[in-house]
Amino acid sequence: QSKGKKPLFVQLVLDNIWSLYEAVTKRDKEKIEKIVTSLGLKIGARESRHADPKVQLNAICSQWLPISDAVLSMVCNKLPSPLDISGERVEKLMCVGARTFDSLPPETQELKSAFMKCSSEGTAPVIVFVSKMFAVDAKALPQNKPR
Repeated sequence: QSKGKKPLFVQLVLDNIWSLYEAVTKRDKEKIEKIVTSLGLKIGARESRHADPKVQLNAICSQWLPISDAVLSMVCNKLPSPLDISGERVEKLMCVGARTFDSLPPETQELKSAFMKCSSEGTAPVIVFVSKMFAVDAKALPQNKPR
């Protein structure tokens, strides 16, 4: 960088995204056509003629860099396998609030083994875990509060 060279990430990724963004916002039809052709994309006539450049940018980027594929591959690569989960972790996920695993009904406790097997058999129970995540200021977390 000190010699005026750009980092590799900027050269290979960001410059391409910035040039696409600039071409679409400035309505440079020749450059847009060149980019779309070189990427092998098929942009509909409705999106290419739309008055809002965001529509055209969204149409190009959703084909070129689909977010769903990126998120799914990242989840598969980074999250641990559900087969490697410990029994204690399963119990914590199945219990809400101050309840203990032993206080759950026996039918619910039997789901622990099915949870850990992750079986796809037709007779296996379907288990769905719903989670809500929301932003919390770091100062509001229990470990950061003064005692």
